[in-house]
Amino acid sequence: MPDYPEDLKYSADHEWVRSGNGSTVRVGITEYAADQLGDIVFVSLPSVGESVAPGDACGELESTKSVSDVFCPVAGTIAAVNELLEGSPETINADPYGDGWLFELDLDADADLDDLMDADAYAEQAAG
Repeated sequence: MPDYPEDLKYSADHEWVRSGNGSTVRVGITEYAADQLGDIVFVSLPSVGESVAPGDACGELESTKSVSDVFCPVAGTIAAVNELLEGSPETINADPYGDGWLFELDLDADADLDDLMDADAYAEQAAG
């Protein structure tokens, strides 16, 4: 069973959120999601400056098995994307909680990370 870092918040769509400097957070997909997708071969990420709402499809991950949307877990504006993934999408499989992050988001003033799950709640959902 995958191990879910305790310092992250999780969405029902298998994304994680790591709090960063001030109101900027980093977003990626969980190890569970990466395992389900299989080998990721192409990544399409949102544009810097794009406004997103919770549940918005804001990118795609293409694997040897399928194409999956990436859903934004919280409201904000895209502040950065992980350029490394353009040439090395497999980094998501190898290090989903580290170098395999997808994008950074400047949170909207009313965005609430407490709406997301902690590691234990996410582990229960993923196992179910």
